[in-house]
Amino acid sequence: MAYEIRTFGDPVLKAEASAVTEINGKIARLVDDMFETLYESDSGIALAAPQIGVQKQIVVWDLDDAPMAIINPVVIESDGEFVYTEGCLSLPDLFVEILRPNHVLVRGLDIDGNEVEIEGSELMGRVLQHEIDHLHGVLMFDRMTPDQRKAAMAEYRKLQETTAAKPQRRRLRLL
Repeated sequence: MAYEIRTFGDPVLKAEASAVTEINGKIARLVDDMFETLYESDSGIALAAPQIGVQKQIVVWDLDDAPMAIINPVVIESDGEFVYTEGCLSLPDLFVEILRPNHVLVRGLDIDGNEVEIEGSELMGRVLQHEIDHLHGVLMFDRMTPDQRKAAMAEYRKLQETTAAKPQRRRLRLL
């Protein structure tokens, strides 16, 4: 089942997510639902559970047709610098250059409860950092300089006004 993606202003996006204490069928279904939600977004490559209103430390992503999930992820090492234009499903149509470490090492659990370490550089490193930020109530706006934030907030408001003015198309789902 696909969920609605929460957008900026929803308080769930600013809250700290809880660690997953037991990996069971309910968590496996949630991961499946997160992938379905991600794929229905048509533009996202990753999703954190708080973005669908679930306050659990779970992240899914699909880069190069290689879907992955990590539970309770923690960045344990980072180095370098990398500026990249970042977007977010919770801030639709907004893209801003953000400076982050280039390389990260992340530790967490896979869907079977096994401890895993994932290394990522450039885009993969950015995806991991961005989604882990969501687990701690941190949005792109929080990673911007004050001038960037002011300009991005103005642009986001403008995008929201444009979207609100457009007639909404309804998506029909055929069974």
